Amino acid sequence: MSAWIGAQNWDGEKMGIINMVKTIKQVHPNDVVFIKVGNFFHVYGKDSYIISYFFAYKLKKIENISSCGFPSNSLNKIIAKLEENKVNYIIVDRRNNYEIDEISDNRNLNNYIKIFKKAKIYVNYKTRIDNINNFMLENIDKENFKIIIQKMEEVIDERRKISSN
Repeated sequence: MSAWIGAQNWDGEKMGIINMVKTIKQVHPNDVVFIKVGNFFHVYGKDSYIISYFFAYKLKKIENISSCGFPSNSLNKIIAKLEENKVNYIIVDRRNNYEIDEISDNRNLNNYIKIFKKAKIYVNYKTRIDNINNFMLENIDKENFKIIIQKMEEVIDERRKISSN
């Protein structure tokens, strides 16, 4: 019974973080919001696409909201990339009642929306490519694999001919 309660508390804790992020995003809709949880930082929603785009972190879903996380020791590298691209960010520590620890504001130079649009397209295509790759690797020993890969190569070759004209 305690394992079930622990799982329930963990889900409730995650939803608490997500609700807090939604509240922060109402005030700062065009800032990447980093939530410090233990030795990791987490980002949710649109912010996760931006971080995944820049650093190839894998996205996961929590209650249909995309998220990704990374170790605390990567934060300086991530902040440097955001500052280089003029993307606003906020760092919040859950232990400090979600108070803002650090904020970067590029005012009207903020590229959050522009970067997010590129990031969402890129990450979605990359996910589709990864799914195709996983399918291919899972089926590499099947008898009809040769046919599958030949058909894929035909499509790719046809696209090459079209794009070179």
